[in-house]
Amino acid sequence: MESRAATMPYLPAQRRGDDEVVWWIEHIVFKECRVWVAVLGAEVLGYAALEGDMLEHLYLRPDVRRRGIGTLLLDEARRHSPGGMSLRVFQLNTDARRFYERHGFTVLDTNDGSRNMENLPDMTMRWTPAASR
Repeated sequence: MESRAATMPYLPAQRRGDDEVVWWIEHIVFKECRVWVAVLGAEVLGYAALEGDMLEHLYLRPDVRRRGIGTLLLDEARRHSPGGMSLRVFQLNTDARRFYERHGFTVLDTNDGSRNMENLPDMTMRWTPAASR
């Protein structure tokens, strides 16, 4: 939730409290996705979640961004998606878009926001192993 608030201030206020988000992570994300967690000692720095070939989440604590941790998480997810990987990103999230473009993702489509709960324009991006060579 810290990452979301710090890196995407244009998002509507979070409608769910901490307890609801924790429940969702434990009962939905952990059960439906492969999840990798970046830790230092006992501190969680970030995580990535892959469902099939869709990167559903890649979040870092705001204070550890731009240290290579996101790249490590992305690389691990890509190792488990050898045929390629897709993701959705808000069009306003220019930092994330640049990050994914640097890692070989290209835009497949754009949307007016009707497919996400925030109702904000987004885009689908795709990485394929052949495209990144």
